[in-house]
Amino acid sequence: MAGVPTRALTLGQVARAAIRSKALRGSGNPGLTSCTYFYPDTVTWAFGTQAAAVEVDLDSCDIRLLAYAVVHDSGRPINPVIVEGQLQGGAVQAIGAGLWEELVYDEQGQLLSGSLMDYGIPRADQLPSVAAFRVAHLDHPSVINELGIKGVGESGAIPGAAAIANAVEDAVADLGVVIQEVPVTPARLFALLKTARRRP
Repeated sequence: MAGVPTRALTLGQVARAAIRSKALRGSGNPGLTSCTYFYPDTVTWAFGTQAAAVEVDLDSCDIRLLAYAVVHDSGRPINPVIVEGQLQGGAVQAIGAGLWEELVYDEQGQLLSGSLMDYGIPRADQLPSVAAFRVAHLDHPSVINELGIKGVGESGAIPGAAAIANAVEDAVADLGVVIQEVPVTPARLFALLKTARRRP
């Protein structure tokens, strides 16, 4: 207490007293609460990119991911280990969207891929080795906020499906295949190759 340093209460004791306070019950809101808002002048944009190297078996239309790279500018990373994990996890999610993950419905609108038995998610053995799965940081502090931070959550998950589709299209470019839909499953790639081979 001000002026009496030997007498003190913890914040927990103050909160418990406020919850039990008969004087505050009349106001309809016993308890200890606080609310504040932060309105930045503008948003802070993060920047990043991803690239993939794939190998395509033209007989089976199997696509093997050989290497993957993530480059991201998260400003000043408060916890670099968490930032790297967020980028790796998001990239794996994006790889799944590019190669396996798809909601499949029948003619009546019934979901057919509603369990992990039917929904294709990436497995560890389908991903590149640690040495071939690289994350690079470009940490340029933001001038918009005092901490110099930028976002990191979306960058890992958003560009990967497009990076995968572009890598597969590049691998079969000499066959005239244009990929406009993900995931690039073996069945979908087979159909695209079949159509491309029919063209004069």
